[in-house]
This record gives sequence, structure tokens and C-alpha cells, in this order.
Amino acid sequence: MKKKIVTIIVICLLILISLIIYLLYLFNYIPHKIYSNEDFNIQTYTSNIDKDNDGIDDQTDILNNVREYIATNPKYRSKYYANGYPDDEYGVCTDVVAFGLKGAGYDLMELVNEDIRNNKDDYNIDTIDKNIDFRRVQNLKVYFKNNAISLTTNIYDIDNWQGGDIVIFQNHIGIVSNNRNKDGVTFVIHHANPYQKYYEEDILELRNDIVGHYRIS
Repeated sequence: MKKKIVTIIVICLLILISLIIYLLYLFNYIPHKIYSNEDFNIQTYTSNIDKDNDGIDDQTDILNNVREYIATNPKYRSKYYANGYPDDEYGVCTDVVAFGLKGAGYDLMELVNEDIRNNKDDYNIDTIDKNIDFRRVQNLKVYFKNNAISLTTNIYDIDNWQGGDIVIFQNHIGIVSNNRNKDGVTFVIHHANPYQKYYEEDILELRNDIVGHYRIS
């Protein structure tokens, strides 16, 4: 009887450990194996535009600059900045996109402000504030709908998801990575909360709230 109880306890412990490992993997605390476009015979998209004339096409430039931004290890905190862009090593999800675009020659602060002033009825804004409006997901939903190429939200249409694209969720936003999981679904470069271990994660299959997928034109 005692031996049987010990066996049951061991089995329960193994099940518990397996479950913990699975959950850690599922929520990206354990890194996922990375695949590339080449692994799925997907041609990497390059833009025919070089907004800042630095010799790097916009799609590649956005992705490169996002990686440079997250390499600074920004800490998660939402606050107001008089100059718009965070300058104190803190940030939120929208800053990943803003800094990625800024490095490619697109000043999202100015662009969103201009679009709000030209299309105020599209935005649910009472008081326009250039310094914060571009850092709100709800405003970026409208801005990219008005100004970017709209693409599929079917994450398994893998050929049409490319590094440097923008993905918008109900209350979150990120940049699509050029890395993929074993099914070809792209990772996302994002900043969701203070407890996030990695900035680049395999999350698309965990989400059911994708509302937009865009590419800068």
C-alpha cells in the first residue's frame, strides 16, 4: 500500500512538472525554436521606398530599428512626456512601433497629429494632444487604417506576414518579426507588461483579438 502511494505521488509530481514546463513554454518563458522565411520557401518582402534615404528599404529599416530599440531593454511604464517620445528608458507597446518607424524616417507623433486634425471625425478624441495621441493604441488603429496597406489577419496565411509589418490587437500593438515558429507563424516584437521576459515572442497563436495587420506604404 505504501509503495502504491509513493508511486501515485511520483506520477502526480511528474504531471505537475510537465504542466509547469508546458505553461512556461506556452507563455514564452522558455524560448521557442526559431525558423526563418527560407525554411518555408517564403520570399522576404522588401519595400521599394527608402523614406530616410539611408540605403535601407523601409520594411527592413523598420525591423532593424525596432531591434535597436528593444536592445536598450526599455522598462514598462505608462507616463506622459512633454516631448512625446520617452527619453528615460521607459516605454509601452506603442513606443516599439513609434521608435521603429522613427528610425526609418516616419515621425509617428507628427503623422498621427496631422491625420487627427484632417480627419477628426474618425477619432474619438475630445482634446488633441500631439505629445500623447500617437502613443494610444486606439488612435493607431485609426491612423494605420487610414494610411497603411491593410493585410490579412489570418496568421496561417504565412506568406503574407513579413518582418516589419505592424500587428494591432484590441488593446495592444507590436511589430511583426522575421522569425517564425515551426508552423511558419511569425513571432511578434512587442512590450506588453513589466513581467515580460523577452521582447520578441511567439504569441500570435495565443491571441484571438487581432484587429489589424498593416504595412507601411
